[in-house]
Amino acid sequence: MENYLEVRWHGRAQQGIVTAAKMLGEACLMAGKFVQAFPEFGPERMGAPVRAYNRVSDEPVRLHSQVQNPRYVLIADPTLISVVPVTEGTPDNAVFIVNTAKTPAEMRTELGIKGGGAKVYTIDASKISLETIGRAMPNTPLLGALTKVTGIIGLTALIENFKENYAKKFAQKVIEGNVAAMNRGASEVKGE
Repeated sequence: MENYLEVRWHGRAQQGIVTAAKMLGEACLMAGKFVQAFPEFGPERMGAPVRAYNRVSDEPVRLHSQVQNPRYVLIADPTLISVVPVTEGTPDNAVFIVNTAKTPAEMRTELGIKGGGAKVYTIDASKISLETIGRAMPNTPLLGALTKVTGIIGLTALIENFKENYAKKFAQKVIEGNVAAMNRGASEVKGE
């Protein structure tokens, strides 16, 4: 069996989850890991449910299929919990990071997770992004939270990669806002 970590992102179109999966993949690649980052969506309109995926490994990843059993699940829009099977295929030791102002215990109940094997973390990524970027774009605060919770990639490596890859595409103010959002995501995430 391949030795890799799988991540599944749930969100709605225009929340930046496809970009977040790409950013995670780029940062891991720059750190010398083998990665896959890919979306799953059709001709979606703004607000439609979207998924994105990552596989990360220290060895070449030879599996080329949809992520079926993600250890890490990030949920950018908690209203999807009642619409999409966000816990589907997750192992007993799954880690959930949810964009919400609710407590991890409240989200554990909403997710229907019983037993202590799975971990649930919450972060008000929408609020953070409004305060740092000026719009509700929860992807970068969620990335910051992911670095803190999982250790897949370090926060410094994620930020440096972001600056290097996006400095020519975005204004300095946008770069600084997203960096602040990642830092706050890492420092403000709460877990059980």
